[in-house]
Amino acid sequence: MSVYFILIFQQLIGSGTHIVSKVMVGDVDPVTLTMLRSLIAAVGFLIISFFRKTIFKFDKSDYPMIFFLAVLAIYLNQFVFLSSLKFTTPANASLLYATTPTMVLILSYFFFNEKLTFTKTLGIAVALLGILLVVFDRGIDLKSEYTLGNLMLIGAVLSWSMYTVFGKKLILKYGAFKTSSATMILGSFIFLPFGMFGVFNFDFSNLDTVDIGGILYLGLGTSLLGYGLWYYALGKIDTSKVAIFTNLQPVITTILSVVLLGTTITPIFVIGGVIAICGVILTQFG
Repeated sequence: MSVYFILIFQQLIGSGTHIVSKVMVGDVDPVTLTMLRSLIAAVGFLIISFFRKTIFKFDKSDYPMIFFLAVLAIYLNQFVFLSSLKFTTPANASLLYATTPTMVLILSYFFFNEKLTFTKTLGIAVALLGILLVVFDRGIDLKSEYTLGNLMLIGAVLSWSMYTVFGKKLILKYGAFKTSSATMILGSFIFLPFGMFGVFNFDFSNLDTVDIGGILYLGLGTSLLGYGLWYYALGKIDTSKVAIFTNLQPVITTILSVVLLGTTITPIFVIGGVIAICGVILTQFG
């Protein structure tokens, strides 16, 4: 199957993640939800690794980077992302995640000396303008729940972009499955001391079939399949070409949000979204 079809499928999973997560954080606190999601994914990776007879052997020099990627994946991406959705909308989440290509480009410039042309620089500036419009859609008030949620989302997107950029080298060296498995399993273990506080204090009797389905979707669909496909694509084509596929998420998620959640889309959101996406696309032609 073409890597581009795989990426489109991965973005469908990602777009659904914003909707499912928004619903789930209303029933399950972010700490417990992150713990359950990561544990399910880790167990899934372990089972697959067993049948694939995967040997998790890495050079000692790569241990710090694997640890760093594990922290990025669970603490700084999944947990912050789920926490942010208590204060903002799935449409905002998908739009801000669509700035991943721009963040990837900036990180590549500072850490891997990727050349920044005038067009790329202009695209970054335009994308950042669009982001600011979305972040402060409800007014420049740090007490605004949307503002808080959007600022948290920027942190989650930054961590996802770093996970993408810094994971590339390990993917080429060890393969996508081995790298994504190691970071997810280790990340779940690292989150365990914090996550168990939420699990022990959560009343699981309140969960219904929809909640269980949502947890499984986040664990197996997003964290296991989605992360695995993302790293698989990174091993096949350039990082910037993979990252640009996140531009599909605002369209898909916004449609799902309006249809399923009755989300109201403001004119400022639309304007900011168009500007941000134009900026992101502009950077790819630099």
